[in-house]
Amino acid sequence: MCSNDRRKFLNHASKITVGALSASLFGNAAFAQSAEFKLKYANNLPAIHPMNVRAKEAADAIRKETNGRVDIQIFPSNQLGSDTDMLSQVRSGAIDFFTISGLILSTLVPMASVNGIGFAFNDYQQVWPAMDGDLGAFIRAHIEKANLHPFEKIWDNGFRQITSSSRPIAAPADLKGFKIRVPVSPLWTSLFKAFDAAPASINFSEVYSALQTKIVEGEENPLAVIQTAKLYEVQKYCSMTNHMWDGFWFLASGKTWARLPKDLQAVIAKHINAAALNERDDIRRLNNSLEVELKTKGLVFNTINPEAFRAALKKSGFYAEWKQKYGPEAWAILEKYSGHLG
Repeated sequence: MCSNDRRKFLNHASKITVGALSASLFGNAAFAQSAEFKLKYANNLPAIHPMNVRAKEAADAIRKETNGRVDIQIFPSNQLGSDTDMLSQVRSGAIDFFTISGLILSTLVPMASVNGIGFAFNDYQQVWPAMDGDLGAFIRAHIEKANLHPFEKIWDNGFRQITSSSRPIAAPADLKGFKIRVPVSPLWTSLFKAFDAAPASINFSEVYSALQTKIVEGEENPLAVIQTAKLYEVQKYCSMTNHMWDGFWFLASGKTWARLPKDLQAVIAKHINAAALNERDDIRRLNNSLEVELKTKGLVFNTINPEAFRAALKKSGFYAEWKQKYGPEAWAILEKYSGHLG
């Protein structure tokens, strides 16, 4: 996506999310009053992020195809609480839909983080066959046991990069003692401890202020999140580590899903899964231009040798530890797509 195209996309996103998300919350009075099922969808990302843009389009399509029977209201940017708060709410049925990283979901469903093993995937040619194939199906089966309904297509968050206010990360040794924010997830903490870093688990809603006040030196996120959350304002360096691929499971509360008629379930699933595929394409196109865009914002980029980082993880016992935790079945399915991990 060229710079002009990216600006058009973001302008389009702004119009949809600032105007239409407000409408979904407050302006669809006629639909909301007549809707048989008034449902809440919550997430932690800014309104302008492709995930919210595509979710809004899906909600509109669902409302139209169900003749107003289903009205999905969207609450972005942690409006309904932190990740852990919203996960609790979707389990109780207070929130009907929620998108969450599998690595954060792993605090409830340990197997949900298996796709996030450090430096497992080289590129999307490995990711999508895995997540649309046996690995995704394996994870969804475990999520369902927690009385949550995961939709078939996982949404893209992207390959994660490390940003810093103090120094670029060029080699494993650069992470020693590095104070880095990580999401609330055992795998993230374990990964950076394996490099002798100092990871701090902080909810996404608090990341900007934690970086601004130097509680932590750095963080790690996909470029689209670094851009839409304006993390470049409080960071100087961006190291293109691609250390982990991360996606968002679009979850329905088990209680909500069970009370929806089968015909409405089918309509909702169709549009949510289609939106996921569109969002994947948005992230792909954005990633093609975001490095150039973020350089104009002042971020200094560098690349790394992934083999050096894999070797460090193997030496630390990281892969052996997590193979034991996940078990041989899960590890074999992962390595079917990633190749041997040590």
